[in-house]
Amino acid sequence: MLSIGGIAVVFIMVFGGYVMAGGKLGIIIHALPFEFMMIGGAAVGALLIANSMEVIKKALGGFGKMIKGPKWGRDDYRDLLCLMYMLTKVMKTKGVVGLEPHIEKPGESKIFQQFPKIAGDHHVTDLICDTLRMVTMNLDDPHQVEDYMERQLEKHHAESMKSADALQTMADGLPALGIVAAVLGVIKTMASIDQPVEILGKMIGGALVGTFLGVFLSYGIVGPVASRLKQILDEEAQFYAIVRDTITANLHGHAAQVSVEIGRGNVPSRLQPSFYDLEEAINGVPAEAMA
Repeated sequence: MLSIGGIAVVFIMVFGGYVMAGGKLGIIIHALPFEFMMIGGAAVGALLIANSMEVIKKALGGFGKMIKGPKWGRDDYRDLLCLMYMLTKVMKTKGVVGLEPHIEKPGESKIFQQFPKIAGDHHVTDLICDTLRMVTMNLDDPHQVEDYMERQLEKHHAESMKSADALQTMADGLPALGIVAAVLGVIKTMASIDQPVEILGKMIGGALVGTFLGVFLSYGIVGPVASRLKQILDEEAQFYAIVRDTITANLHGHAAQVSVEIGRGNVPSRLQPSFYDLEEAINGVPAEAMA
């Protein structure tokens, strides 16, 4: 909602200030459809040229993601820490044999079933299960496991950031596309140089709408959306980093409670559960789920 409010402020301040200064919206409204067709169409076309369909879908979906905000909230971070506590507890008490049923079929695991939102995210479940599966195959060196998980996280983050990069590239190109539209307007004006000054003035004003629209869309809309999307993706990446920290801490020989406390330290500050909140949540974990 904050992003929507910000967009509204941009429009109100820009166009409100223009009108209050004595500007007439008629020229802008008349030229806007044609200028927007040229600038917006060219920007979308460039987006299609430069990116795969997967990146394009995610980039266009970035506007919705900006409005909804990060996928993971405070309760989700607490649930992830509880999930990691249960898995590391099973690994400590029952060994890899007790862990295998949970990581081979997470959809049927009583542990994963306690946290349906997390279980429904294929990346976090794959990261947990694939890593613990390698541990059951005797890859128990914490440094090697951490290095493996770090590479997985970097790959996933780089892939997710392509959508934000695509939007930023579009934002960078919009002012230049606005100049293209303005130049075309000037060409049209020069072809009508024999017209009265009043008509030429309106034609030049319409041409300048192209420059205005390109800069306005770049710095007022698309650029801020790309920036916000990057912030959201960076924050969501912290969710997966908690998995890495908890598993490697456990492999270093720490108890399950200590391992999740190390993972808790990686939770974004505004979403971080307190030590006592996490302890209460862990104490409420059903023991039969780890049976």
